[in-house]
Amino acid sequence: MPEATHSPRPVPVLFASEPIVLPGMVVPIELDDAARAAVEAAQATAAAGETATLLIAPRLDDRYPTYGVLASILQVGRVPGGGAAAVVRGEKRAHIGSGATGPGAALWVSVTEVADSEITDETTALATEYKKLLLAMLQRREAWQIVDVVNKISDPSALADTAGYASYLSDVQKRELLETEDVGRRLRLLINWTGEHLAEVEVTDKIAEDVRAGMDKQQKEFLLRQQLAAIRKELGETDGSDGSDDYRARIDAADLPDDVRDAALREVGKLERSSEQSPEGGWIRTWLDTVLDLPWNQRTVDSADLAGARQILDADHHGLDDVKDRIVEYLAVRARRAQRGMAVVGGRGSGAVMVLAGPPGVGKTSLGESVARALGRKFVRVALGGVRDEAEIRGHRRTYVGALPGRIVRAIGEAGSMNPVVLLDEIDKVGSDYRGDPAAALLEVLDPAQNHTFRDHYLDLDLDLSDVVFLAAANVVENIPTALLDRMELVEIDGYTADDKLAIAQDFLLPRQRDRAALGADEVTVTEAALRKIAADYTREPGVRQFERLLAKMMRKVATKLAAEAGPVVVDEPDLVSYLGRPRFTPESAERTAVPGVATGLAVTGLGGDVLYIEAGGTDGEGSLQLTGQLGDVMKESAQIALSYVRAHADQLGVDAALLDRRIHVHVPAGAVPKDGPSAGVTMVTALVSMATGRQVRSDVGMTGEVTLNGRVLPIGGLKQKLLAAQRAGLSTVFIPARNEADLDDVPAEVLAALDVRPMTDVADIVAQALEPAQSAVQAA
Repeated sequence: MPEATHSPRPVPVLFASEPIVLPGMVVPIELDDAARAAVEAAQATAAAGETATLLIAPRLDDRYPTYGVLASILQVGRVPGGGAAAVVRGEKRAHIGSGATGPGAALWVSVTEVADSEITDETTALATEYKKLLLAMLQRREAWQIVDVVNKISDPSALADTAGYASYLSDVQKRELLETEDVGRRLRLLINWTGEHLAEVEVTDKIAEDVRAGMDKQQKEFLLRQQLAAIRKELGETDGSDGSDDYRARIDAADLPDDVRDAALREVGKLERSSEQSPEGGWIRTWLDTVLDLPWNQRTVDSADLAGARQILDADHHGLDDVKDRIVEYLAVRARRAQRGMAVVGGRGSGAVMVLAGPPGVGKTSLGESVARALGRKFVRVALGGVRDEAEIRGHRRTYVGALPGRIVRAIGEAGSMNPVVLLDEIDKVGSDYRGDPAAALLEVLDPAQNHTFRDHYLDLDLDLSDVVFLAAANVVENIPTALLDRMELVEIDGYTADDKLAIAQDFLLPRQRDRAALGADEVTVTEAALRKIAADYTREPGVRQFERLLAKMMRKVATKLAAEAGPVVVDEPDLVSYLGRPRFTPESAERTAVPGVATGLAVTGLGGDVLYIEAGGTDGEGSLQLTGQLGDVMKESAQIALSYVRAHADQLGVDAALLDRRIHVHVPAGAVPKDGPSAGVTMVTALVSMATGRQVRSDVGMTGEVTLNGRVLPIGGLKQKLLAAQRAGLSTVFIPARNEADLDDVPAEVLAALDVRPMTDVADIVAQALEPAQSAVQAA
């Protein structure tokens, strides 16, 4: 701390609440009686020709001041209000000692002047930094005259004491500066305080600028809107209102449920209270338009003509009796409830929820339109393939930009009725990711016990879906979540027989493609033999989609031919090569099973039933099993079980056990296609026995069934599709599990007539009947 260079001396003291005077400051001070006595005492004791000096100390409530400023009295007079005042200039910082005596009524104290501390390089650097901050703040205020004064100050102590004029410093901070003798410490305090204040000023100025810009923009928009409203009024286009009266009129005129009406009126009230510039007004208008566009109390009347409904279904689609029967039953129940005065509109379980599961091309999607026509209802299709966002079903919250109701609500709006037929297409292709699980959102939609109070996130109103007929279409039932499948009535469509395809082609496909090619029935004729040939050798599909494409190709070529030469065209079986090219499919079972170790199995894929060839071979080496063909875990386990069974029952099967201790390789061709499931177990056993005995598997035999370690044949799924595939592949004998015998009731009669279906319980019996006799077998090398 600096040491005093002057001895103590008595001076009169003037206590001032404000301002806090620092050395170098020139300030006016109002004089009360005590202050006037101090001034008069200073003037009376001043030597001739010298300026009167007194001590100005801050008036403190909690303690006696320890520091003050020795100030010279420049002028004494009166202020415009009439009160007495003195203009003083602070000279030196002084430490207050004990009391002293002096003339007059003033209070005298003993003071010691505080000498300035030594100026070091650090002090100079601190003064430079403080001056930068001080100038930056003064430049922001555009106080250019004060900037010039500050620039001329070179003494660090004098620069620090200019803070007495700073309005942003409190009296407490100024008193701390007065009581701090060291210049360096005073400068550090000022750098911190000024830096904080400058940062606060910059933030405040930025906020003020943003507010000013926003106000300017709002004022500009307001002016433009007023001008636009005046222009429209002159043109007679609008009355200048915000549209709330129009919405109230629309709500009053609309046939809305009570809870919906109340919610809509509340939103209109918000619209009236919001400003025109508020974005909330646009959100409310969009919501009101959506609500008013929904058919809350509009319903179509179901057809009561059961026979007419069945005729419509039969006219649009061949076969599919299960679906047609279910729709007619639905109409019959509603008709009886109406006759007996029971509620048939709304309520739990009054609708229907069915899932049509089957391979592509069998008419699942088009069946929805036929069902709607048969019921006399509106039809709307909702494509769910690839949907991964839960908001697509339940809608977005209204707070999001671009928020929309979900697809279910939009479907009801498109239909214009609360009881349409809604087809949920490709429901097995719904996925899930970070945006939620749409399949989970569908649980409430498709639950007849819950969907009478379905709540969309956007509408936030209860929507009654209980009277909607939901038809879902899927290719693979296993891909539908179990909880969702449990809420729907499953109707399986397994595919068409050859006779079905012929009837569909003659009644539906051929007339449609003739019309599209602008051909008349008298201009082109396709024989029955040609249609059967297309179904058998040009397509191997459970449906008729590819069949129709080939007919379209044929009609285009016929139209081209008629353009060159006149006369009707007859397309017979021998003519197909010239119209469609060579057949894509030919019977290959005999070729594939011409060597031992190959057996024909039956499988079900997403495209329907198909034949599956399983090959087994053995090479010298340590006993092991190698599996190829992109097999799933269950199918790999079936191969292990089959090999274990054959090894354990080698004597019963007539197999040399030594041939099974080699390196066994089981392959399932079409290696690029993943395969899984247990139903190939009996086929693997047959292929292994055929490989080990050298006896070929009969080329006309197909088989399916799961096998156990003791040779039992367990039931499988998809029997109808597998038998249809066997018929298409030209097989004549099919071995199935005995426990699947009851499922033969679902198989068309013409398929059963074309196949020798043999229910089996023991795989050894299948092997015995499937292999060629030993005397005609080709011996293994």
